[in-house]
Amino acid sequence: MQIYLDYSATTPPRSEVIALIQQMMVEQWGNPSSLHQWGQRAATVLERARLQVASLIQAEPESIVFTAGGTEADNLAIMGVARQYTRPQHLIISSVEHSAISEPVRWLEQQGWQVTRLPVNPQGRVNPADLQAALQANTVLVSVIYGQSEVGTLQPIEALAHITHSQGILFHTDAVQVAGRLPINVQQLPVDLLSLSSHKLYGPQGAGALYVRPGVELEPLLGGGGQEFRLRSGTQAVPTLAGFGLAAELAIAELETETLRLMQLRDRLFDQLAGVPGLIPTGDRLHRLPHHVSFYLDNADGDRLSGKTIVRQMNLAGIGISSGSACNSGKLVPSPVLQAMGYGDRAAKSGIRMTLGRQTTEADVDWTAMVLRQILERLAPEPVLSSR
Repeated sequence: MQIYLDYSATTPPRSEVIALIQQMMVEQWGNPSSLHQWGQRAATVLERARLQVASLIQAEPESIVFTAGGTEADNLAIMGVARQYTRPQHLIISSVEHSAISEPVRWLEQQGWQVTRLPVNPQGRVNPADLQAALQANTVLVSVIYGQSEVGTLQPIEALAHITHSQGILFHTDAVQVAGRLPINVQQLPVDLLSLSSHKLYGPQGAGALYVRPGVELEPLLGGGGQEFRLRSGTQAVPTLAGFGLAAELAIAELETETLRLMQLRDRLFDQLAGVPGLIPTGDRLHRLPHHVSFYLDNADGDRLSGKTIVRQMNLAGIGISSGSACNSGKLVPSPVLQAMGYGDRAAKSGIRMTLGRQTTEADVDWTAMVLRQILERLAPEPVLSSR
C-alpha cells in the first residue's frame, strides 16, 4: 500500500494539466514576444494562463507577474521593494517565515537594514498588537506568511495588513500553501504583494506568480528583455505556465467541496492520533490549513527516536510524510519555526508533518494512523527500572 501524505511539499500534477502541457509543447512552442503568428499564438496561451491564475485570487490579470516559482516570487517582493532605496530602511517579518523570505531578509540585514522579527504564540500565530508596536517611521515593508507550511497555522493576514496600511506601508504575504485550498480575494484582502506557486495546487513545478497591486512599484531582479511588465525578464515558459493556469482554474471549480473534504480528513487523522503517548500536536487547531496535520515527539531522544527516524520508518511502510518543512528535512537541525514557537532543541528536531490532498481517502488516513501508532510503540524508549 502506497500513501503519499506530503502535499505541502509538492502535489502530483493533474492528468488534465499534463495533457495540456504536452499539447502546448507540440503546438505552441513560439516565443510570446515575437510578432509573427507563432509568437502571437503563444502570447494568447500565456495571457489565458494569466487570467486563470488571476481568477484564483480575484485579481486583475495585469497584476499577475509570472515567475519560476514561489521562492522567486518571495524574493521579487522583498528585494523588489528594498532595491528602490539607496540607504537601508526597516522591514518586518514574522519569526516563522519560509526560508524564501527569511534568507533574503537576512542578506538585507547584513547590508545594514533594520529587521524586526515578530514573535508568535505557542501555536505559531502573530499578535497584531506586536506588529502595531514594531512599526517605525522608516518601515517600508511588512511580510507575514499566510499559512505556515511546517505547523499549518494561518495568520490573521487581514488584520495585519490593515494595521500596516494605516501607516502607508506595503504588505506582502506568502500564500503558497493557502492558494487553491482556501478562498483568497485581493479585492477585499488589503495586501499589496502576494506569492503563489503552481506545484502546490497540482500544477507543474517551475512556475509561480507574484500578485502586485496596481500602483505598487518594484525593482526587477533580472535585467533583460523586459518581459512580465518589465519585472521579470526572460522568455516565459509557455507550456508550463499554461499548466499552471489550468491547475488554478480546476482548483477554483473544486475549492468549496475539496476544502471541506480535506478538513474532515484532517480532523479524522488528528482524532485518531489523539492520546497517543508522546505525540503532541503543533500549530493552531482552529486557525489552520485545511489539509495539514503536524506533531512533535515528546519523548524524542534525537537518536533512536526523532522526526527524521519516523519519516524513514513510515517510508519503509509505504507512507510518505515529512519532518518539518521539505527544505530542512535533509538536515537534523532544530526547526527554526518550532524554536520560534517556544520549543526546545530536542522537541524542535522531532517535528513531523502529514499533509493531505486530492488522492487522500478515509482508508488512507485510518491506515496511516494505525501504522504511526505501531512505529511509535516499537521505537518508544524503554522505561527505566529502579533497582532495589
